Amino acid sequence: MRTEFHFSAQDLALTRFAVSPMQEVVTSLRALARSPVPALHRRWAGQVGERLAAAGLDRGRLAAMVPPEGHLPDFLNPAPAGCTTRLAEELVAITATGPGQVRADLDILAAEAGGRLPAALEPLHRDPVGQLPRLAAEIEAYWELALAPYWARISALLAADVFHRSRQAAEHGSARMLDELHETVRWDGTALRLEQRHCAVNRLNAAAGLLLVPSAFAWPRVLTRVLPPDPPQLVYPARGTAALWEERPGSAARTDALAGVLGRSRARLLAELGSPASTTELARRTGLSPAAVSQHLTALRAAGLTSAHRAGHAVLSARTSVGDSLFDSDGQEFDHGTASGRPAP
Repeated sequence: MRTEFHFSAQDLALTRFAVSPMQEVVTSLRALARSPVPALHRRWAGQVGERLAAAGLDRGRLAAMVPPEGHLPDFLNPAPAGCTTRLAEELVAITATGPGQVRADLDILAAEAGGRLPAALEPLHRDPVGQLPRLAAEIEAYWELALAPYWARISALLAADVFHRSRQAAEHGSARMLDELHETVRWDGTALRLEQRHCAVNRLNAAAGLLLVPSAFAWPRVLTRVLPPDPPQLVYPARGTAALWEERPGSAARTDALAGVLGRSRARLLAELGSPASTTELARRTGLSPAAVSQHLTALRAAGLTSAHRAGHAVLSARTSVGDSLFDSDGQEFDHGTASGRPAP
């Protein structure tokens, strides 16, 4: 199936990039809902799956709203303001959604499921105003368990994509940038043509321009959202997604070099944090006492090399993008081509 976004000169002038934490929430949930989980994200899914199950988030309202295929509720993805949009800002917009829009989205989900809404969503359909704050709390819980510990890496990937495409537009023009967003997207001078869409979209009553939103989890597809009066959104796989979850263990030589600056224990802990881990797990791996691990992590966090994220009763530590860069062998973080099927230019 083919659909098109028709462009006026004003639309082209108002085309911009934005980053949306909620898009990563929704698209990552869709990746988890698929069976099997796409190979690209299995390493991440293996790390977060047990935490989500223990919190009951694999069977709550949010999970029921994101099926492996089909409609994604538009109200879950309000138009992000820019490239520094915070989840809290998007949650304010979600909780302010009118009851009519919530019910319209849920009715589409019910129709696609054979006419019956999942039981977990019936209270939301009956009382959107009363239930939306509970949904927002569930989104926050999912974020803390599944995405916050990895956000430094994800946000660096998204920022690198925006930088690349902005530079591409500056050097070669917006037409080339649009034409190279994804293998299913083509620019013909007056319209952006999208192949293999599951539903038609149009600009009727939508704001001018186009919002381009890179995503770590949208691969292999592009997604669209047209909900007036917002401008249309096009969500596309960010460049370098194929390398997002690659193991970045520090080589012995790199760890030894860092030990001369940080101390051997802190260098070892930083090397172990290629994947988020709790203090208890780090103590088990390194042979350090939990108290010593906690003390060293406090110092690494103060230096901006790690971050801390609550996951239920535990706290997960993760390397920041600065900490990751110390173990990046080639200095070109996240620039490993694209998962869209095209080589990186």
